[in-house]
Amino acid sequence: MYFVANALGRRIERLAMETWKQVDLSPSHAYLLILVIEEPGIQPTAISEQLILSPSTITRLIEKLEDKELATRTTEGKLTKVFPTAKAKDLYPKLQECLGHFIENYSNILGKEESLQMVANMAHLADKLPE
Repeated sequence: MYFVANALGRRIERLAMETWKQVDLSPSHAYLLILVIEEPGIQPTAISEQLILSPSTITRLIEKLEDKELATRTTEGKLTKVFPTAKAKDLYPKLQECLGHFIENYSNILGKEESLQMVANMAHLADKLPE
């Protein structure tokens, strides 16, 4: 299982990297940015839960998006909120296009029903395993 899961992950990563290259973002940066655009003011904890990444990884991703002038953070007391910049909002249609291409690419390769079932199964199995 270990080797098969890693092989699948590497192959999906290659497809994703190729897709998101168009917007000069890694898949993780792109998905995070989509969340921030769709939910301005989202908290890093919510991003972490949705992307299933550690809080420290989310912080590093946000910092890179800030460096690219695609996101900003504000702090209100203990709450940190992440907002898209105007530049990010302008990029949103291209991000959506890339997302659509990525889904289309893996669905064409795996089959639409099989890919939907695979994602559902993987999410279910990931929830069963300890973090």
